Amino acid sequence: MDYKFIKNRDVVLFSFQPWDTEIGSNFKDIAKELLKYNRILYVNRALDRISLLKNIHNPQVQTRLASIKDGIDELIEEQPSLWIQNPRTIVESINWIPFPIVYDWLNKLNNKRLAKQINKAIDKLGFSDVILINDNDFIRGRYLKELVNCTTYIFYKRDYLLGVGYFQRHGPRLESGTLKNADMVVTNSAYLQKSARKYNPNSFDIGQGCNFTNYLHTINFEPEDIKDIQKPIIGYTGFVSAWRIDIELIIYIARKLQNCSIVLIGPVDELFEIDDLKHFKNIHFLGYKPADQLPAYMKYFDVCINPQVLNEITRGNYPRKIDEYLAMGKPVVASLTEAMELFEPYAWLCKNKTAFVATITMLLSNPVKYNSESEKNKRIAFALTHTWSDSIGRLGDAYYKTLNKISDLNDERIIPATYIKLIKFTSVSLLIAYLIFIFIKFLFF
Repeated sequence: MDYKFIKNRDVVLFSFQPWDTEIGSNFKDIAKELLKYNRILYVNRALDRISLLKNIHNPQVQTRLASIKDGIDELIEEQPSLWIQNPRTIVESINWIPFPIVYDWLNKLNNKRLAKQINKAIDKLGFSDVILINDNDFIRGRYLKELVNCTTYIFYKRDYLLGVGYFQRHGPRLESGTLKNADMVVTNSAYLQKSARKYNPNSFDIGQGCNFTNYLHTINFEPEDIKDIQKPIIGYTGFVSAWRIDIELIIYIARKLQNCSIVLIGPVDELFEIDDLKHFKNIHFLGYKPADQLPAYMKYFDVCINPQVLNEITRGNYPRKIDEYLAMGKPVVASLTEAMELFEPYAWLCKNKTAFVATITMLLSNPVKYNSESEKNKRIAFALTHTWSDSIGRLGDAYYKTLNKISDLNDERIIPATYIKLIKFTSVSLLIAYLIFIFIKFLFF
């Protein structure tokens, strides 16, 4: 398919996920694809006050501190036309503040600190006519459209973050405001596009990309930590997170299919009750593995699974791991969600745990039928339609389709200057009153 790619532009990428993340990152892959035609500044996640106090010895925290104190690695040329910025600022941790008007005033101060650093890098690199793409950060990026020297502001919505407890206090207000304010919104699923269009008519589903380089090579070795695990293997790769993975479903599979091994590969979040599974001899946690090693493990999976817990987060979440499983030609069994319906002709989608186990049993009992070369080739061919080139091509098409509307939208969104002054005056007054209240409380109580 012919796309109209964004070319010969200066692009600033702003994300929740830092460049030095250990896990796979959509936004890093987007950066690498945009880099084929443009100059890129990737802004690393700035250090926040809580992380500084709680995780002082974390390597990422130390890197940010070195930049803040001494300017070390403040702006790194990762490769030609790609720079990584470690902002020389600390943002305050303010999510505990219950009052919206006070929170918003302080959040704007945080945004200003970040924008100041980004603008310094833009000037140093000689960037002009900048496209700013915000990867789902409606908190630190809430006011960047007005504060960063950019001509176009694109918001990339790829997860339903409002389902996470941290975002529920201020998130609905901040996300809706960011969506309305953006020149355009792009998503990686039709479900999220539908959600975004409630606030911004210029919302487009650009699909999900996947880097298949490591999945198309011949693999001639078996990793040491999987060699002695009993076959057949039911495998999962990805973040083992309590708000994504159905732990009760894992337990049910382990109990019903005791002759099989369940292998979970990926970092485990602190909320996932791993102790509840340790007494199962057929459940194995192999931990984080670099992305280029995952295919070697998947090769020895007899069935690949995506046992998602059903909630607002997973309903519209695009599971990139499914493309990776299919690129290896593997049979896939997954929880039925709206986003997973895209894969229905090539994966088995289950509404409950009974169907999940029955489907795995069916696939393992008849490998000739369900794992033939023709079936493998169909899965691989489908997965390869989801490349980053396709996704970024659709981004370009959406951008040029929207370009002529941007100036009109910006005119409609101009807030009268007198109203802005009133908001600022009210915010400052309430903040002062709040601080006085806190002082009196600690003084007398």
